[in-house]
Amino acid sequence: MTSLTPPTNKPVALRLNLWVLRLSRHWLRVVLVLLLIYSGLPVAAPILMKVGLTGPANVIYTMYSAVCHQFAFRSIFLFGEQPMYPRYNTGSTLKPFEAFVQNLPEFAPDRILPFPYGPVGDIYAFTGGYQGAAREFRGNEQMGYKMSICARDIGIYWALTAGVLIYSIPVVRRRLRPVPIYIYLILGIAPIGIDGLSQLLGYPPFNWWPPRETLPAFRVVTGVCFGLMNAWLGLPYLEASMQETREQVEDKLRRAGFGSKL
Repeated sequence: MTSLTPPTNKPVALRLNLWVLRLSRHWLRVVLVLLLIYSGLPVAAPILMKVGLTGPANVIYTMYSAVCHQFAFRSIFLFGEQPMYPRYNTGSTLKPFEAFVQNLPEFAPDRILPFPYGPVGDIYAFTGGYQGAAREFRGNEQMGYKMSICARDIGIYWALTAGVLIYSIPVVRRRLRPVPIYIYLILGIAPIGIDGLSQLLGYPPFNWWPPRETLPAFRVVTGVCFGLMNAWLGLPYLEASMQETREQVEDKLRRAGFGSKL
């Protein structure tokens, strides 16, 4: 098969069509690389913090702050006493987050600005001011350093990456059909939706009921289910779309007399 690298002396339209053809043939690799980068950088952040490269680590934390709340009590930590530090009201056997941070200067009432997070209050009440402090807190030598997205998001994106890897197996790609919508809703949407919404509505500014927290393992599991269901639903449709695009571009190039470029 002739290389699909577009020669620079060819018309722009031909080069664009050849690039689209390459993408339609290798889209799965592109998606896999992007997911490996996206799901790998959150793990790189605590490693960089541990070795003292705080500048690059802070860049990663800042980048991901736009897509995740980054609450330390819902995050996975590396290099510390525990892998996670859930809140006291979670019901976990792990030592609670409040016990670790109540004497840290980052959580001292005079260090927490009430705006824009709301009043400071008591750390066990965990009002808006302490939520903001938990978002900004990245760790220390005792607790280790948190990943730059929460445990549930880690589950989502690692599961998506695993789904792409599984879908890359030819026999899987040939046989797999999109997951039925009712299974997607039951296993993918319902667990993460019910859990996430019920937590959200217990915190400011809603305060519909006393704040509740989920066991760390359940946060990861619901994220993994959501990620796998999205891979199962989306990848077969993407494959069908890319195949259709591939056939259209190949037909266009043949009709234009560039069949030798395929």
